[in-house]
Parts: sequence; C-alpha cells; structure tokens
Amino acid sequence: MDPVTIIGGATVAFNALKKGFQVGKDLQDMSGQLTQWAGCMSDLSYAEQKNKNPPWWKALNGGSVEAEALEIFTAKRKAEAMRKELKDWISFSMGPSAWDELVATEGKIRKQKKEQEYRKSEIQEAIITWGISGVLLSVGAGTLGFIIYMVA
Repeated sequence: MDPVTIIGGATVAFNALKKGFQVGKDLQDMSGQLTQWAGCMSDLSYAEQKNKNPPWWKALNGGSVEAEALEIFTAKRKAEAMRKELKDWISFSMGPSAWDELVATEGKIRKQKKEQEYRKSEIQEAIITWGISGVLLSVGAGTLGFIIYMVA
C-alpha cells in the first residue's frame, strides 16, 4: 500500500463528500464515499504501523523505509486536515451526533479491514520473510559444507 495512492483515494472520496454536502445530500446518501474515505484512513494508519516495524528484507532496500515514512507523514497531515474539515461540515450541517456516528462507522471499517485484508497482507509478508530466510540459510549451509569438504 503506497501512501501516495492511499491519500489520493481519500482525496477523491473527500471531494465527493464535500460536493455532496454542498448540494444538501444526507450522510446516508453518501455512504459509498464515506466507506471509501474511512477505508483509506484505515489503510494509512496500517501503512504507518507497518513502516515503524518493517521486515528485515525490506530494511535492506536502501532508503526506501525512510522515504516511505516521509510520504506517510505528509499523507497523515493531509488526512488530518481532511478529517477536520469533514468534521466541521458534518457537525455544522447535521449536528455532532452525526460525526460520532461517522467515527463509529470508521472504527467498524478498521476492525473489518484488520480481520480480512491486513491479515492476508501479514501472511504474505511472513511467507516472503520465511522463504528468503530459508533460501539464505540453505545457501549459507551449502557454502559452509562445501568449504568443509574442500578443506578435508
């Protein structure tokens, strides 16, 4: 999950929500955009969490972890601005209880994504980590065995 792509998706959903509020649509009428926006916010939080503790093979990639951390930081700032503006729109037009409802919905989406999509991603990452580790261990053991064979 690329932070730039995530924040791009969030921006598209946010702009659709803003236009909907401007023409007087109700939150229920914009549930698709709300779900997309909340999903992107969840993805951004997950990307930040994964960047704090990257797998060892990803850390070998040069400066990619640091570059991704900077992208995540920038995306989080933009997301915070979107969240504040969205909160102001919703609270002003529908009352504070509507914002509380949105926050609860966002929590449900985070939980659902964690149980489904993020778990799949973690399993794939574990397979890659164990696979690379196994190959490197086999090559190392083979090399050591060859050296011992040649010395003896």
